[in-house]
Amino acid sequence: MTAPKTIGVLFIEGYADWEYGLLAASAVEWFGSRAVAISPHASPLTSIAGFSLAATRSTDPAENMDLDAVAVIGSDGWAAKDAPDVAPLLKAVAARGGVVGGICAGTLALARAGLFEGTSHTSNGRDWILGHEPAYAGAASYQDVPHAVADNNIVSAPGSAPGTFAAAFLEALYPEMAGQIGEMRAMFAREHAMVARAHGDAS
Repeated sequence: MTAPKTIGVLFIEGYADWEYGLLAASAVEWFGSRAVAISPHASPLTSIAGFSLAATRSTDPAENMDLDAVAVIGSDGWAAKDAPDVAPLLKAVAARGGVVGGICAGTLALARAGLFEGTSHTSNGRDWILGHEPAYAGAASYQDVPHAVADNNIVSAPGSAPGTFAAAFLEALYPEMAGQIGEMRAMFAREHAMVARAHGDAS
C-alpha cells in the first residue's frame, strides 16, 4: 500500500470553485492522501460562487514542512498588482522533490517563483501569461494546449481543465499508481465521449 501523502491546497480570496474539488476529493477518497487548506490571507475566504472556506494554515514554509505537494488554485487575485508572494513555499516544496501545481491564474504564482524555467508548462494561453508576466523564466517552454502539462514534478493547467489537472497532479505524486489514474482518465473520457455522441445523434 502506498504511504499517504499530504497535499496543501493553496487558496486566496476569490478562488475558483471548480478548480480544486476533483483533485482534493479524489486524492483523499481514492488515494488516501491528506489535504490541507492553506492561504496567505485571513480566513474565511470567499469563492467566486460566494462560498466560504477556512484555511487551516498559512503559507509560511516552516508551517508546511510535511507537505509532499502543493496545488495553487486560481483566482483573479493572482493577476492583481498586490498578489501575494508565495514563492518561498512553492520553492521549498519543489526543492525537497515535492509536486507543485498551478491551475488557471494560479500558474502565475509558479511563474513568479521561477518554477517554469526549463520546464514544459501551460496556462490560460500564451498571450495571457505573457500579458501578466512578460519576462518570466521558461516562457520558451510554454505549451499552448487545452489540458494539463506535467514536467519535472511541476503541473500546470488552464482553468478549463480541472479534470486533467487532477489526474496529472496525482500521477506526478503517485507514479506507482499510474494504472488507477489511467482508469480516472478513462472515466472522464467516457463522460465527454457520451455527451458528444448524444449531441451528435440529436443533430
